[in-house]
Amino acid sequence: MRLWTRDLVLIILVNLCVFTNHIMSLSTFPFFIQSLGGTEAVAGMCAAAFSLIAVIVRPFVGWWLDNGVRRVALAIGLVLMGLAPLGYVFVPTMSLAIALRMVHGVGLSFSNSTTATVASDVICRPRFAEGMGYFGMATALASAIAPALGLSLMEGCGFKVLYAVASTIAVVGLVLFSFVNAPRVDVPRKKLDLCAIINRDSLPASVTMLVFMFTFGALENFVAIYAAENGLPSGSIYFLVMSGMLLLVRVTLGRLVDERGEAPFVYTCNAAMLVAFLLLAFVPGTVAYVLSAALAGYAFGGLEPALQSMAVHTSTDETRGSANSTFLCGYDIGYGLGGGVAGVLISAFGYSAMWSVVSLACVVAVLVYLFWARRSDTSFSKSLDQKGDVRHEGAR
Repeated sequence: MRLWTRDLVLIILVNLCVFTNHIMSLSTFPFFIQSLGGTEAVAGMCAAAFSLIAVIVRPFVGWWLDNGVRRVALAIGLVLMGLAPLGYVFVPTMSLAIALRMVHGVGLSFSNSTTATVASDVICRPRFAEGMGYFGMATALASAIAPALGLSLMEGCGFKVLYAVASTIAVVGLVLFSFVNAPRVDVPRKKLDLCAIINRDSLPASVTMLVFMFTFGALENFVAIYAAENGLPSGSIYFLVMSGMLLLVRVTLGRLVDERGEAPFVYTCNAAMLVAFLLLAFVPGTVAYVLSAALAGYAFGGLEPALQSMAVHTSTDETRGSANSTFLCGYDIGYGLGGGVAGVLISAFGYSAMWSVVSLACVVAVLVYLFWARRSDTSFSKSLDQKGDVRHEGAR
């Protein structure tokens, strides 16, 4: 069946704008906090606050999406993502910076919950995991472009220009979305039920992602500062290498989840991230730094679309929004806690200890998957195993 359509291309570009705005702000915000007199612990607290508010908002966004709302939700998200960066520089105080960071989190929760749901609407079912992998390429491209662009603008032009550009990118995303002709979703109106806004079917994949995201939260918030303080190449180099590998994985391996299940990615991606963190902790030097970036790119590039596809592929029109929002809640919780815990560990024990401790999340993520998520009905791997058992019994 046909995978590539005009609407899929447009929603990928909108998602690119969302994540470019987000990651430009993300990779530079710890430096902005330092310019206001804050420490790594304060920067970590901001990362946690950003994710906390996103987690609170996402389930309600998912309920709204399950009621067929798409355009208004994304418009709200992109407007907030455009306004928050401007607020950082026009009201440069610590308390307001933290408050505006939370507004930015609300904007992201509206925006990427909606783009993921629209992508789920327009991708054909037989090639769903492959399509979600291509949709995730926007994250890869943003991860490659945004840190380098953000850090370059920060160093060359200052925070005002940096955050003005981030706001402009959000506006571009809003314009692009106006041309998307996503399928109209006519579903029965659902009352707000606090017990039902979390999609239980997507919890196994979401919790596995939550644990893994401890590592990514630590990495994205602090690897640039770690590099600057230890005489390593710029953090933008790390993100560029990481994102190049991430993009390569999503272009070349996107079909494997449909064909072989998510299990190979869960095991190999967590192993790759574990090694990436141990290299940062115990093998100082440029070669290990670059190798760590490549391993981290493989880890996130393979695992995130595999688990998101697992979380969403059995959902219906009535549950697709809550399935995406539940998965992204797991993403946000892990990311925020990872950044917050990392900031505290750095302040108390230093970077080496932080990389070592946070790397253990990879071991826990594999255990969660092995003993729970792999056995769930949403697992591609379980379904493939069952088909294999049927074929084996037929042969006998």
